[in-house]
Amino acid sequence: MLVVEQLKSKRHHRDGFACGEPTLDSYLRHQATQHHRAGISTTHVLVDDSEPGRILGYYSLSAAQLLLTELQDVDRKRLPSYPVPAIRMGRLAVSSGEQGKGHGDYLLAHAVARCMGLREQLGVRVLLVDALHEGAARFYRAYGFREATTTSYSLYLPLGNG
Repeated sequence: MLVVEQLKSKRHHRDGFACGEPTLDSYLRHQATQHHRAGISTTHVLVDDSEPGRILGYYSLSAAQLLLTELQDVDRKRLPSYPVPAIRMGRLAVSSGEQGKGHGDYLLAHAVARCMGLREQLGVRVLLVDALHEGAARFYRAYGFREATTTSYSLYLPLGNG
């Protein structure tokens, strides 16, 4: 059974992870644990409980904000004129051998559900992503992410209206 759990350096084998994007591989191997300890971000890994040390994919989350002017007009209505509270999904990656199996969709859904849960406890309006390239941006747009006004690779997903 597939499960998503918080990255644990002694439990999960980070060195064996390769997704085909060197920056994403390097982050998981060298920075994810340090960022967690420093309170910068958390990393959540997808594993099969029959082989819990092998990372199939991961995503990272951190606190963020988005300038009100970066939201599309439809999303600015009834909001105060200061930065919008947000959660940034800094990275989302699936191991090369696991791509095409729906794991990216599953991780994204898990991240959105986690953000919606956080919304009950903490003011947060949108989930932000900075897509690395057009292919990644298309993936997010297919799930309702909207382009921020500053760049087409910065996207956000509204997390409810009220």
